[in-house]
Amino acid sequence: MEEYSRLSNVTKDYLCRFHEILDNMINGMTGAELTDSISHNFIVQMIPHHMAAISMSENILRYTTCVALQNIALNIIDEQTKSIESMQKILCGCGELQNSRQELCLYQKRLQQITQTMFAEMRNACYDNNINANFMREMIPHHKGAIRMSENALHYELCPELRPILQAIITSQSKGVCKMERLLRSIQ
Repeated sequence: MEEYSRLSNVTKDYLCRFHEILDNMINGMTGAELTDSISHNFIVQMIPHHMAAISMSENILRYTTCVALQNIALNIIDEQTKSIESMQKILCGCGELQNSRQELCLYQKRLQQITQTMFAEMRNACYDNNINANFMREMIPHHKGAIRMSENALHYELCPELRPILQAIITSQSKGVCKMERLLRSIQ
């Protein structure tokens, strides 16, 4: 509690909104209606994940004057909006591909490990009055979670339309992690 009192009101406002977004994401991902289709399940859990990244990026854009971070945030909004649209288009058709009970169990068990780690790392990110650094400390585990979720799904039979979306998530978010780690090192 003492550390929280050292934060500026602006930082507190930023963090308050971040925690609202994080809670909404967790509720959306854990409350998604799952079926016997890994393709369907991935999509309905990744959409709230992407929506959170968009909201987090909009939140940082209210506060940052760092041009490099503005570009990162705008890129996240653009890429993840397009990814959501692509997943929504294929959701019904992809949901028709059913997986075995064993596959579903293995997929979901690994997914739960990935998401619990991601949720904890985001919730416990180190906070100070450097809002730019705070955003990257939150977004890096968020991106890494999406990468791991996509890699996990690729181990199973999926609808063919979903595979390129997963590859795009892995590629774009790996690049995003590298950019944010580099920028974070330069501003700390």
